[in-house]
Amino acid sequence: MESLFGWITQPEAWLAFGTLLLLEVVLGIDNVIFISILAGKLPPEQRQRARTIGLLAAMIMRLGLLFSISWIYSLKNDLFTLFGMGFSGRDLILIFGGLFLLYKAVKEMHEQLEGPGAHEGTPTAGKVAGANFAAIIGQIMILDIVFSLDSVITAVGMADDIGVMVAAVVVTVLIMLVAARPIGEFVQAHPTVKMLALAFLLLIGVNLIADGFGFKIPKGYTYFAMGFAIAVELLNLRARRGKPVQLHETNRHPDAG
Repeated sequence: MESLFGWITQPEAWLAFGTLLLLEVVLGIDNVIFISILAGKLPPEQRQRARTIGLLAAMIMRLGLLFSISWIYSLKNDLFTLFGMGFSGRDLILIFGGLFLLYKAVKEMHEQLEGPGAHEGTPTAGKVAGANFAAIIGQIMILDIVFSLDSVITAVGMADDIGVMVAAVVVTVLIMLVAARPIGEFVQAHPTVKMLALAFLLLIGVNLIADGFGFKIPKGYTYFAMGFAIAVELLNLRARRGKPVQLHETNRHPDAG
């Protein structure tokens, strides 16, 4: 307990905490957007539960990884070499996580613009809804692993005290729990914002894959591009006076009139 809370009386530790908290919130927003998009596919009464489960699972994973720092460092050791390039456990997680992000983002974009490929509302709708909820939670867990790994590696590089890192992760998740619902509702209410968020996920997926292959794309470039796109979209929303553009709903059959 002393190792977790001993930093409270150290001013320099508070500076590290504030800096790390800011970075964790920025990283956490990506996670919240993805969770909100996935949760938006569920019935309204299940969305908040899915968001809460997803964020709490993210916190548990991050805390577990923080207390396994030696294992985290072992992930940086090469497991095999292919065409003269070494691949570690971390590289594989980033590559497959990035590919999963690309797949999900493109699939969601297609459904929003063209409509889904399967008709819902069969007699077994209750079973399908249950299966969908479990599938959504499973997908959230997969991405939680990727985002948690990136978050923990950032935390380990920013702070030396485990207590500072744990506090930053817990406070970040608490902030995200409060922000998840309004962010999710805003994204669902504005399809163009949802498309922009999906484009961000594509960008993040490319970044993860590039990082996995050893190509470092400065995060500042990514965040600047995202910030510029958000500023343009806010101007568009203001020009439309907040009236959203209508796209396909995810529960609409493509052949429906």
